[in-house]
Amino acid sequence: MDPLVIFTPSGKRGHFAVGTPILTAARQLGVDLDSVCGGRGICSKCQITPSFGEFPKHGVKVADTALSEWNSVEERYDRVRGLKTGRRLGCQATVRTDVVIDVPPESQVHKQVVRKAAAERDITMDPATRLYYVEVAEPDMHVPTGDLERLKAALADQWEIDTDALRIDLNVLSTLQPALRKGDWAVTVALHKGNQDSGERILDVWPGYWEGRLYGLAIDLGSTTIAAHLCDLRNGQVVESAGVMNPQIRFGEDLMSRVSYAMMNPGGDKEMTAAVRAAINALAVEIAEAAAIEPRQIVETVFVCNPVMHHLLLGIDPVELGQAPFALATSDSLALDAIELDLNAMNNAAQVYILPCIAGHVGADAAAVALSEEPNKSEDLVLVVDVGTNAEILLGDKTRVLACSSPTGPAFEGAQISSGQRAAPGAIERVEIDPVTKEPRFKVIGSDFWSTEEGFAEATAVTGITGICGSGIIEAVAEMRAAGLVDASGLIGSAAQTGTERSLPEGRTHSYLLHDGSAEGGPVISVTQGDIRAIQLAKSALYAGARLLMDELETESVDRVVLAGAFGAHISPKHAMILGMIPDCPLDRVTSAGNAAGTGARIALCNRAARAEIEETVQQIHKVETAIEPRFQEHFVAANAMPHASAPFPELRKVVDLPDVAFNTGGDKAGGGRRRRRRG
Repeated sequence: MDPLVIFTPSGKRGHFAVGTPILTAARQLGVDLDSVCGGRGICSKCQITPSFGEFPKHGVKVADTALSEWNSVEERYDRVRGLKTGRRLGCQATVRTDVVIDVPPESQVHKQVVRKAAAERDITMDPATRLYYVEVAEPDMHVPTGDLERLKAALADQWEIDTDALRIDLNVLSTLQPALRKGDWAVTVALHKGNQDSGERILDVWPGYWEGRLYGLAIDLGSTTIAAHLCDLRNGQVVESAGVMNPQIRFGEDLMSRVSYAMMNPGGDKEMTAAVRAAINALAVEIAEAAAIEPRQIVETVFVCNPVMHHLLLGIDPVELGQAPFALATSDSLALDAIELDLNAMNNAAQVYILPCIAGHVGADAAAVALSEEPNKSEDLVLVVDVGTNAEILLGDKTRVLACSSPTGPAFEGAQISSGQRAAPGAIERVEIDPVTKEPRFKVIGSDFWSTEEGFAEATAVTGITGICGSGIIEAVAEMRAAGLVDASGLIGSAAQTGTERSLPEGRTHSYLLHDGSAEGGPVISVTQGDIRAIQLAKSALYAGARLLMDELETESVDRVVLAGAFGAHISPKHAMILGMIPDCPLDRVTSAGNAAGTGARIALCNRAARAEIEETVQQIHKVETAIEPRFQEHFVAANAMPHASAPFPELRKVVDLPDVAFNTGGDKAGGGRRRRRRG
């Protein structure tokens, strides 16, 4: 068989003959790899990074000889303009054996859209770092004291600050004397007081009265994306937001594949740590430039992340999180110097605060969601679901709160989908299917027009229609179920069964044609039986996790549901309910919280008391471990049906009349919904 080529972060793959250029393979698979010069090795836009080692998730082992040797074109380009270490030109490197190819963000035609925008939120300001203007006594030979000692005395006298435990780093101390003299014995100092100790710390000193402002970064470090919000520490305002794809994707799309990579590749954990720290530094530089501030003004960073990301950020091997009893190195909150994490694109004395983890599979991101949404203060029973590659689920009220995580995988984010891609201009994000004609219409990112509206072609002329992202595939599958194109078991019907020629035979199964762009040189975008299966697996894991928590509280229903994360803002409650992603609930009681984890990070950044509050709250949250709970599998299997094999979903049926269809391989309706003879 020809060698297997796998591209990350898209997850697209295919077999190609030895000698096929990587750029050619990318184009044939619809991978987002840029090229302007037509493959002549001039523009360098098709740079790629081959990955080496064993990839158990993909079943491949990649040697450093998987690609052809450097050729004269690459050597010339490297000599004249330079290639980053490990990079190759996709138009010149050719396939030899199985290989995993990472397409870096700068080589992608369509810049990824990181959908973790900051939500409006009133936050009581009590930042850990504040500015103080002080006038310091001049030195006196008759009263021999040092400049630092006189600064301490001035802070105590003018601001009533307890300076007995005041600390200052050597690199900051070295700037004190020049600042005092330049400021004519007046300086502005940045003092940091964390919630874990009583002492304060001088982070920086400016001559005289400094009119600048201090800023902090609230960072949601996710498995797939890293989102950062730059906050003014005087008023909490988000002055700039930015995001990047997590570069660790090239080591594994989900958490357990990254743990496996660390297990099977000596030093793999250090590779992933270095990659994510470099990305955070680059993000800090980008966000400071966009806000037109000096990196020196960023004096604090708060992180929220899942346990695997938590350990890899800290430089701790996550191997223990891959096996029972899933022990964390530490579950407490952490206060660190940014430089300890190699974060050097901000103030030299910048401080880092990492929220506490709840348990081995429920991390600081879940704690941040709890801080933001406060289920522990709710009068009614609320289910909070933070949907991502790994879903965090909270259920409770003011009497008790439970938490678990559920391994939904990357399908909700467009990965493992035949025409899937990350959210980017040109990606289908909204879908509607007429239940009578079975004809679709859709919207793509970057356009406000539906595909059936005048102006759509002009609006998408630049981006094209390139694939389907997570919100698009969820709506597509839900709409297919509502239109009778898919039965409750997840089988796609034939053209004869569904009454539309858009149902196309594909081996022993069928696919639904959403868009045929071949006439314009674009991709053919369809929903395959394999795509349906990937969504079923993801949504079943999500539902099963929620049901486990409901079992623990001995309840069959919840009063309301809060959808958090990127999907919370981009998926309608109706489509989520048709799929059976979440338990049945009145649709008007299903709301979006946006990026609740990011909001929790901002609250902790801007309010010291909130840090102490969440540290206490996580001690009261009861953890349910899905990985070892036998009922999880029972709920998972029942949740494979859409919306569910046995749960009646009465609230959903008040607003949606799902067709009673059943397709099997023989075309017979009887029992087809119960037979599980799907392929893909």
